[in-house]
Amino acid sequence: MKTNVQIVQHLRPGGIETMALDLHDYFQQQGHESYIISLEGDIESALAAWPRLSRHGRNIIFLDKPDKFSVAFLWKLIRVLKDLRTTVVHTHHIGPLLYGGLAALFVRPAVHIHTEHDAWHLENRHHRNLQKWLLRIARPVLVADAESVAEAMRKFLKPRNLTVIRNGIDTTRFIVGDRADARADLGLPQDKKIIGCSGRLELLKGQALLIQSLTHLPDTVHVALAGIGSNEAALRDECQQLGLADRVHFLGRIDDMPLFYQALDCFCLPSYKEGMPLSPLEAQSCGIPAIVTDVGGSRESLCTDTGSLIPSGDAMAIVDKVQQILARPLAHSPRVFVQENGGIDHMASEYSRLHP
Repeated sequence: MKTNVQIVQHLRPGGIETMALDLHDYFQQQGHESYIISLEGDIESALAAWPRLSRHGRNIIFLDKPDKFSVAFLWKLIRVLKDLRTTVVHTHHIGPLLYGGLAALFVRPAVHIHTEHDAWHLENRHHRNLQKWLLRIARPVLVADAESVAEAMRKFLKPRNLTVIRNGIDTTRFIVGDRADARADLGLPQDKKIIGCSGRLELLKGQALLIQSLTHLPDTVHVALAGIGSNEAALRDECQQLGLADRVHFLGRIDDMPLFYQALDCFCLPSYKEGMPLSPLEAQSCGIPAIVTDVGGSRESLCTDTGSLIPSGDAMAIVDKVQQILARPLAHSPRVFVQENGGIDHMASEYSRLHP
């Protein structure tokens, strides 16, 4: 029996972490032992921020990593991997590669897989040189989660072998639902057009652009934001200054994300930087057309028949595409695109091919 251990930096709501949990569920359903190690944090804080973790019990391990590099912590990780009788180590992003890649040298699993989820950190020379060194030492099976990420890795890292496995979502969970019921459950107005955005409320996610776009749209158009983050206070202040407080709905953390998407008329991800985002796939799987900025692997998540690609940082482009989407009914559902291109079964089976 395989024992698959994924290593992430932290376990809090986000794309990498959601993907890791979905893979974890898939491998358990296939009858394999599966664990996730979070380098940072503790179980109590994680459960408070993300109740979904409660159903995974002993299969999620928190190691409370110190801020600076620690040899003692590396040995702690090595002991955990040996105790689990790990056969597959799967690291996600550069931080877990540092500890997980070095630990794998001592554990000698059958395979070490490393996935890069974005590439903008490679523009930093220190990060780039560190990653080159780690890849040379650890020699993992290298995966990019989008073609754009792969292109940047080829440019900066020049790997000998690189596989692209796009992120996928659970299309049996993200389904078309009743808009009126979803809005009633979330306390959203029934008589408005609602643009939704989900993700951490941080500057890089660009929610401020979406709010600014409202000043050029009719009063009948509202915005709903799902998520929490350090930029929330600034976004609320901007809504007050622009006179939009009654048209922007801050919903906070939502555990039932399909319900959020089902309440929308369209979805917008106005990020300045992305890897291969899951939220457009989730929204489209619920039958909601998406607008995404042309950054990272976002365009690879978009149904070109029903969705819209816009330049980064352009609020007026959001206005234009929202008006187009709201003015005409969909010819067909973007859910078909996700079922054919963005399902978790395909992603997980591709990763399974890398296991010996």
